[in-house]
Amino acid sequence: MTTDERIARMTLASVHPHYLAKLERKGVDPDLYLEALAWLTQSGRETIQTWIDDQWTFAQIFDSVQLNPNAALIKGVICGWRVEEIQNPLSQKVRYLDKLVDELAKGRALGKVLRTA
Repeated sequence: MTTDERIARMTLASVHPHYLAKLERKGVDPDLYLEALAWLTQSGRETIQTWIDDQWTFAQIFDSVQLNPNAALIKGVICGWRVEEIQNPLSQKVRYLDKLVDELAKGRALGKVLRTA
C-alpha cells in the first residue's frame, strides 16, 4: 500500500487525539485546531464532530467538502514534503491540515495560520 493509499484510508478520528495532544504539549489552545479545520474545509463544528464520531476517512471528508479558496496559500515543509509540490490532491489536502496544526503548535497567530491577511 502506498503512502497516498494509507492517507486516503486514515480516519480523522485516528489522528484527532494526536493533533490535540501536540497543541496541548505546546501550551496552545486545542480548540484552535478545530477552527483551522473548519476554515480549511468550510465546515461547521457539528459536521467535524460527525466525521470524528462516525470514523470518516480523509478521502470521504475531502470528497464531501469544498476547500477554502485560500488553502492554496499554505506553503512550506511538513513531514519532509513541500506541501505546494505534493502531486496527489488528497495527500496535499491532508498535509495542509498537518501544516496548519504545526504552525499553531509553533505559536503562530490563528489569523496568519488561516491566511486571512
